[in-house]
Amino acid sequence: MSNERTTTAADSRKKYKKKSRLYEVWRQFRKNKAAVVSLVILLLIVIAACSADLFWDYKTDACDINVAERLQKPCAEHILGTDEMGRDILCRLVYGARVSLRVGVLAATFALLVGGTLGCIGGYFGGRIDNIIMRFTDVLLSLPGLLLAIAIMSAFKQTEFFLALALGISYISKFTRIVRSSILSVRDEEYIMAARAIGATDRTIILRHIILNCMAPVLVQYALAIGTRILSVSTLSYIGMGIQAPTPDWGNMLSGARTYIRGNAYLVIGPGLALMITISAFNLIGDGLRDALDPRLKR
Repeated sequence: MSNERTTTAADSRKKYKKKSRLYEVWRQFRKNKAAVVSLVILLLIVIAACSADLFWDYKTDACDINVAERLQKPCAEHILGTDEMGRDILCRLVYGARVSLRVGVLAATFALLVGGTLGCIGGYFGGRIDNIIMRFTDVLLSLPGLLLAIAIMSAFKQTEFFLALALGISYISKFTRIVRSSILSVRDEEYIMAARAIGATDRTIILRHIILNCMAPVLVQYALAIGTRILSVSTLSYIGMGIQAPTPDWGNMLSGARTYIRGNAYLVIGPGLALMITISAFNLIGDGLRDALDPRLKR
């Protein structure tokens, strides 16, 4: 009976500590009003993108050509007007959000997993392994990210998967350096030496002790990486190396509007504002996470 009570008490303390830690991060995050507003805006964009099929038909409204309604200015039927092919701009904006967010998150996640793994190995073990990994990242850093992505997209099919892969590869080096520097700052701490003394394996030390204490800069960089990858997606689509029409994407929407922008400025206002708001939201959320996770900034 006493053993059961002891186990229950230990579980309760563990849950309380976990809840308290998350609550403290959320409490600090809420103090940054710009970050909270950005989080709300981003959630609204995600909800709109996920519920687009409730209001429009993807093939008919977002892809099919309707010459009779081309270049209509904003009105009650088409809130943001129609494009050069007669497609509703608001509809394409919402469906384009799906593509941009999906590719941006996949690219940032791929870069985090690969770069984080390399940074962990190099920072923890050091020596020749660390030297090889850092020379590899130096090579990646010497290559312009967009040119590397263009080269990869030229060699493979221009699909969302390969676009996310190309943009993720060009960002691996940044995560590698951030994770490596974070691990170098904690690997010689007393609690790491104590874990080694009791016989903990390298895998246990990395996963349970080191990574958890290095998450703050990684999470901040992850939020910023999604924003920059979304901008890169639109850039590649704008020059014809990313998402191809008629699939809606903010970049190819801006590209298609170039010829008709004189006298039809509304064609670029929608996708331009969508890009600016989304990227700014991720950047401000990153700032909020930095303030919430950095103990030196807590007040």
